[in-house]
Amino acid sequence: MDWSILATLLIPPVAGTIIGYFTNDIAIKMLFRPYKPIYIGQRKLPFTPGLIPRNQERLAKKVSDTIMGSLLTPEELQNLARRLLKTERVKGAIQWLLHLAIDQIKSDTEQKTAKVLADVLQDLFTESLPRLLRVLARREDFLEEQINQIFDRILLEFQLSDTQARQLSDWFLRVALPPESIRQAIVEFLTDRNIQVLDESFREKSSGTVWVVANVFGLRNTLVRLRTFCLDEKNVANARLQELILSLEIRNRLRLWLQSLSLQNLPVSTVRQLRKTIRDTVRNYIKERGTDLLEELGESIDWHRIAVLLINRLQSSTTLTSSLGVISEELALILERYLEKDLEDIVAKAIPILSIDQVIIDRIKSTSPKELEQAIQGIVKSELQAIVNIGGVLGFVVGSFQTIIFLFR
Repeated sequence: MDWSILATLLIPPVAGTIIGYFTNDIAIKMLFRPYKPIYIGQRKLPFTPGLIPRNQERLAKKVSDTIMGSLLTPEELQNLARRLLKTERVKGAIQWLLHLAIDQIKSDTEQKTAKVLADVLQDLFTESLPRLLRVLARREDFLEEQINQIFDRILLEFQLSDTQARQLSDWFLRVALPPESIRQAIVEFLTDRNIQVLDESFREKSSGTVWVVANVFGLRNTLVRLRTFCLDEKNVANARLQELILSLEIRNRLRLWLQSLSLQNLPVSTVRQLRKTIRDTVRNYIKERGTDLLEELGESIDWHRIAVLLINRLQSSTTLTSSLGVISEELALILERYLEKDLEDIVAKAIPILSIDQVIIDRIKSTSPKELEQAIQGIVKSELQAIVNIGGVLGFVVGSFQTIIFLFR
């Protein structure tokens, strides 16, 4: 076969293949390149920059509209939020945050947490509670039930034990009523006027043999001698009084009396009146002085020290650590109930705030053409290469048809 005829038969398929392959390859590259416009003088060359860089802003808007219109619709965002905010995930996140907060408190060397807690406690006792007390004190039934419960459960059932009665009786005889105090009380009581009144009353109201003794001897001389004895013989009088206390078993009698002392032994009407009196007294005091008492208490307490003690106690508390799971679960359930009710409104309000469409537009616009080409090539590289290969195949087919036509001629 003549080489010229062979070249005529082979050139169309080979040329078609080369033209089809490289034409598609150039067309695909012109989608991205050149990245910037090229100028000759004052005139810009056509098809510069590439198709995508030239329409990058419009492409960003189209991509954003497509994503927000078909992918990130409000319904899809609600479903996504429901999947993300399942109780188990929310519980784990809350528990992680609580552990993180505890670790932060433990590593707080400057005691910032203690300062904040101290300010909160001080405001609570010096500002918030007094204001709340002023409001509650205006009610007619203010503290009525609480004071009645304290009276019925504590005061009404209170009774001294044997040990308490013995200690209290010892205190009375040692501190409140020692022989010296009794002696002074006798001296102060036996004034001339009191002696005269006692003597006259004894003479007038006695009868029989006692009347004879009262009118013959009387009480005046006896009481005067007793007063003189207590004044002149202090130590002896104190000793006699001490002996009298021991011989009469005053300590034991006083102990038995204190031990039997109880409000339940009083008449019902007296107990009711006593309860009402105590309730009114406490309520009136709180109304008049309660706010001042709380304010003075709040100002006198070292809240910073208390806050430090509380935080140190919480840091080493095993109860707090073991209860974080329960607290996290309860908070997660509360959040779930809230989201079930208002998730649609939350998503509707969150979409404009998040501005997802604008984020997509800004991200695409801020991406350089080279990075955009690399991103698209990374996604559809095989598909773009297939287009180039198809161009070569089509060029080969067209060239082959030309060769066949030439042979038929």
